[in-house]
Amino acid sequence: MTDNTIITAKDLNLKFETGDGPVVALKDVSLNVNKGEFVSFIGPSGCGKTTLLRAIAALETPNSGSLSVNGMSPEEARRHRAYGYVFQAAGLYPWRNIAKNVRLPLEIMGFDKNDMDARVKRVLELVDLSGFEKKFPWQLSGGMQQRVSIARALSFDADILLMDEPFGALDEIVRDYLNEQLLKLWHSTEKTICFVTHSIPEAVYLSTKIVVMSPRPGRIIDIIQSDLPDNRPLEIRDTKEFIDIAQRVREGLRAGHSYE
Repeated sequence: MTDNTIITAKDLNLKFETGDGPVVALKDVSLNVNKGEFVSFIGPSGCGKTTLLRAIAALETPNSGSLSVNGMSPEEARRHRAYGYVFQAAGLYPWRNIAKNVRLPLEIMGFDKNDMDARVKRVLELVDLSGFEKKFPWQLSGGMQQRVSIARALSFDADILLMDEPFGALDEIVRDYLNEQLLKLWHSTEKTICFVTHSIPEAVYLSTKIVVMSPRPGRIIDIIQSDLPDNRPLEIRDTKEFIDIAQRVREGLRAGHSYE
């Protein structure tokens, strides 16, 4: 892994205007994400985790501060296809089979047909869904649908993968399996991943860096660099090293609440 900074936020503030007055979603957020890192954002509901991810993706616009992605503004980064985005729900079109769902961004971007076919084959292999090309979303489990969503986000080979709590609605057994698969995928692709979660064990298991956020207005309470080894069987969650990091995350979440 290199220490090249790929995402930089400095003194970021973002508020929404509502019928009841302004709501401050992010306050004085500063953060660097380095190339090849797996960074999780964790905090209570409404703390601004998803808002920060959406700002990186140019889906929300900060009121003040600076934000750069690959040395560009988020809008420029979007035009340069710098990232893929995986939402909480898989968002697959029921009338398109799996291959055609994965092809959709490639069609929009105007890729050559042969190139599209090769990319769809490659990313479905990456998420272990070869052979499911002609199936339709309703024929797949929720976990498999999310893997299709991840394949779609990987199809145009962006450097950055933004993931907004993609496994939150899945049961614990499926979630454990997909956590393992995502780590393998991260190692094989060397992408930079920004991952929103409510789960302390998930954040600790997956991440090289954990960003702990406070209740609204969302502030960064702690940034934890994980020293867990790259090779992480699920059993690592029973080790002292894992439990110590989880405890620091828990303390940060408690400190964030007491701040209010």
